Amino acid sequence: MHPNPAFRQSPAAQNLAFARERGFGTLVLAGDDPHLSHIPFLLSDDGTHADLHLVRSNPIARAGGGRAVIAVTGPDGYVSPDWYGTPDQVPTWNYVAVHLRGRLEPLPPEALEDLITRQSAHFETRLAPKPPWTTDKMIPGVMEKMMRAILPFRLHIETVDGTWKLNQNKDVSARLAASEAIKSGVGSELVTLSQLMRDGD
Repeated sequence: MHPNPAFRQSPAAQNLAFARERGFGTLVLAGDDPHLSHIPFLLSDDGTHADLHLVRSNPIARAGGGRAVIAVTGPDGYVSPDWYGTPDQVPTWNYVAVHLRGRLEPLPPEALEDLITRQSAHFETRLAPKPPWTTDKMIPGVMEKMMRAILPFRLHIETVDGTWKLNQNKDVSARLAASEAIKSGVGSELVTLSQLMRDGD
């Protein structure tokens, strides 16, 4: 997380809503040799845990859990000093990121089917009006075979930290000028990033 407190004032509810909407992040298992895995996850309604699954051969799955964090990233982009319209500025990078930190534990194997059903439903409903995909569309036996290759896990969330680095430390005119220029800059989801900068969040 960025050390500047100006970028870390977002309430926990906003950070959790962002993480829930993204539903994808980098899972990091702490240790002398940290392991990383890029995973979709399902955040509980109360924000106390995130459910996910891992391939059995994944080093995190083989480790069986432990202290972990899911890093969820959002829009990001390079900010040129020329865009502010004021002298003596330096380049920077604006971004949104949320860290869900806690304890990762394996769930019983019988929890896997429910997890897969809930997780697919969560994302399929966002594709409306497309009819949602369900496991019923699978050939009998195929889904069961595929599920034997994965394991269910739950991250019990203890802390939620967010960085919304959007030029809050600049005056309004400089921030708005940069927000307009960044639309055609370098980064990802630049239109969304521009709007967040304009909102002053």
